Amino acid sequence: MAKHLEVLDAVVAYQAEPVVREVSFALDAGQIGCLLGPSGCGKTTLLRAIAGFELLRSGEIRMRGQVVSHAGWALPPEKRQVGMVFQDFALFPHLKAGDNIAFGLRHFSERERRARVQALLKLTGLSEYENSYPHQLSGGQQQRVALARAMAPRPELLLLDEPFSNMDAELREQLAREVRDILRNEEITALLVTHDQHEAFAMADEIGVLKQGRLMQWDNGYNLYHRPANRFVADFIGQGVILPGEALGDGLVKTELGVIRGELPRGCQTGCKLELLLRPDDIQHDDQSPLQAKVVAKAFRGAEFLYTLELASGTRVLCLAPSHHDHAIGGLLGIRVEVDHLVVFPQPGQMGNSV
Repeated sequence: MAKHLEVLDAVVAYQAEPVVREVSFALDAGQIGCLLGPSGCGKTTLLRAIAGFELLRSGEIRMRGQVVSHAGWALPPEKRQVGMVFQDFALFPHLKAGDNIAFGLRHFSERERRARVQALLKLTGLSEYENSYPHQLSGGQQQRVALARAMAPRPELLLLDEPFSNMDAELREQLAREVRDILRNEEITALLVTHDQHEAFAMADEIGVLKQGRLMQWDNGYNLYHRPANRFVADFIGQGVILPGEALGDGLVKTELGVIRGELPRGCQTGCKLELLLRPDDIQHDDQSPLQAKVVAKAFRGAEFLYTLELASGTRVLCLAPSHHDHAIGGLLGIRVEVDHLVVFPQPGQMGNSV
C-alpha cells in the first residue's frame, strides 16, 4: 500500500548550492511528522517543495503513490489538495473568525459551508468567537482560526510552518498538544516544521532532524532521545554531556564515573576510545554513594532541581534530583550512574572514521 507522503532522495538548490540534500522519509495516512532543526538547515525549503512552491533538482515527492514533483517539474500547489498554516497565520484582518474559516469553501453549498464552519469552531474551541475579528483574538485563538481555515476543505496533507514560533515556550507546547488532538479527530496527515524539540515531541509521531540540508535521523521522539544516530542528534535533542571512556570488552566501558555496561559501536575492540552521552536522568542523586561531585550550578524546576556537577577531573555532568534535596552551590552531592540506554560514539579517529 502506497505511503500517504513519500520524499525520495529530494534535492533542492538555489543556484549552484543545494539547500536540501538527498532527503528521504515517508508518512502513513493519519500520521503527524515533523522536520526539526536549527535555522538555515533547509526544513522550510523542503516543506515548500512538498507544497509545490519549490522545484526539485533531483529526486521525487509522491502523495498517495502519485508523483507530484520530480526534477524540474512540480504539480501546482492548488492541485495537490494541501493545506498550509503559516508562521504569521496570514488571517484576513477584515474578515471575522467564521468567515476566515469559510474562505476556502466556495465550492461547498451554503448549507455545507455553514455546517463545516460550525463543526470546526466547536472542534477548535472557538464557537463563541465566530464573529470576532483577528485583532480581537489572542495569539492562541488566532492560531486555531488559521488551523481551522487550513483544515476546512479537508486537505489530503496539512503543512505547518513554525506555527507556534511567535508564542512563549509554555503556550507553544500546550498548543502543539491541542493541535495534535484536533488533527487526530479529523484524521488528517500533517507535517510540521519547527526548531523547538519540545513542540516536536508534543505533536509528532515521527521526527526528522536536519543538519545543513541533510536528514540525520528520521525516528520517533523516544529513539531520538535515547538512541541518537550520531553526535549531532545527541547534542541537538535534550540535555546531556559527553564523557570520555575506554572499552574494556564484553560491553563494558571504563569512565571517571565507574564501569558502565551497554552496547558498544560495531567494530569497537578492547582499548577503543569512546564518548558516552549522559543525560541528566542517567545521574542519580544518592547520599550513600562514595562517588561525590561538586555542585557548581543549579536550576529549580518545581518538582526537581537540575544540578550541574563537577567531577574530580573538572568534567561536568548534569543531574536531576527531587527538589526537597536542596544542596548548596559549592557543596558535595553523592551520585551514582543508572543508564538504561547507553549512548556511545567512537572518539574522532577511532575505528577508521569519526562520528
